Amino acid sequence: MSISPFSKEILQLQEVVNPISEELYIQYKNEAQRRINARDPNDWEVVALAMSFDCPIWTEDKDFFGIGIATWNSQNVEIYLSS
Repeated sequence: MSISPFSKEILQLQEVVNPISEELYIQYKNEAQRRINARDPNDWEVVALAMSFDCPIWTEDKDFFGIGIATWNSQNVEIYLSS
């Protein structure tokens, strides 16, 4: 059985991406939901993770803008990484 190119990419991602246990960010759930629910309630986990790790969110999704967490778009991440 051969592995499709997509499967190879997923396997490569698994080498650098680590799943994060909900235990690490669940304490931020209520505050994250308060901040994002009016825009997209399904995004609360991203907000909670950003709060838990005290880090910005890399996104093009405007739902995250103005919720009190710094956001970076792809263009700015590229500029930052190239310098």
